[in-house]
Amino acid sequence: MKFTKTAADPHSAARAGVIETDHGRIHTPIFMPVGTVGSVKGVYHRDLREDVRAEIILGNTYHLYLRPGLDTLRAAGGLHRFEAWDGPILTDSGGFQVFSLSPIRKLTPEGCTFQSHIDGSRHSFTPENNVDTQRIIGADIMMALDECCPGDADHAYARKSLNLTKGWLERFAKRFADTEPLYGYSQTYFPIIQGCVYPDLRREAVDHAVQLGAEGYAIGGLAVGEPTEKMYEMLELVCPLLPDDRPRYLMGVGTPANLLEGIARGVDMFDCVMPTRNGRNGMLFTWDGILNMRNAKWAEDFSPIDPDGASFVDRTYTKAYLHHLFIAGEMFAAMLASEHNLAFYLDLVRTAREHIEAGDFAAWKDATLERITTRR
Repeated sequence: MKFTKTAADPHSAARAGVIETDHGRIHTPIFMPVGTVGSVKGVYHRDLREDVRAEIILGNTYHLYLRPGLDTLRAAGGLHRFEAWDGPILTDSGGFQVFSLSPIRKLTPEGCTFQSHIDGSRHSFTPENNVDTQRIIGADIMMALDECCPGDADHAYARKSLNLTKGWLERFAKRFADTEPLYGYSQTYFPIIQGCVYPDLRREAVDHAVQLGAEGYAIGGLAVGEPTEKMYEMLELVCPLLPDDRPRYLMGVGTPANLLEGIARGVDMFDCVMPTRNGRNGMLFTWDGILNMRNAKWAEDFSPIDPDGASFVDRTYTKAYLHHLFIAGEMFAAMLASEHNLAFYLDLVRTAREHIEAGDFAAWKDATLERITTRR
């Protein structure tokens, strides 16, 4: 993997760049649609490519390990072939899912044991078998195994958690170096910077991770219960400490406002289930604000879904039609809303990139935030 920074905003830490992988180029800042189990819910790959214009999507190690399982993925030739997606893929290590989904889990220096949310069966992840699992999945970018520390943890717990993550990271890096990709293209991995909301722990996490010389870095343990202001504070601390010639990925974030504020603080990559999950429930993110399509006010509004939107959905369907589909309980409503929201997120980061290149990102961001966060 290669990252090249191509522009920087003179009035913020925002930057534009290009990540090159064996499955294609990724122009940053970028939002990555979440395809947890091998699909982005309700959206055809054709539409991800042509309408949403996604350049990279996610898979999740925890979910794919449990179902369809590693034997199936290996027999298919990896996740790219299994799901018929020829672009780049990033996989989370599964650490967050163990934290959030497993009713029973145990963390030790050796690894984590957990109970499947599907059938209650017991499993374990170690740094070593997590590398092996992600080799079989075949993602272009792999995340190192970590513990996702709760956002409200006290310093003592956060210290213990970081020590665990650091030990796992060293073993993950060694296993990665000692193994090879399985399907004829290169893979890389990102350490995950943890440390909760404690500056001393975040600095320590960065210092430790940077010594390993990885090709990119993820910032984890944010948007997990801490105040938004603390998230921004941690980004302002961490981003300047990370190498300038490596991409920075803020995991699991977030709202359109979070994206713009993250970009302003030096983040290059984002992912979140919000555009599809909220879309399935009738919430649209648009250039004119946030819309609840179940509201009766849209019943006879025959204007485009987003007059300033760039997608096929925006150009083709009206607010009244989408409102009707939601009230009628049609699955097409969730599909259209998901596609629209993803297209908006990708349009938002592309437009941000244009303003970074033009040198006026900071002023554009401030004006845009008020517009896109208004509830209508």
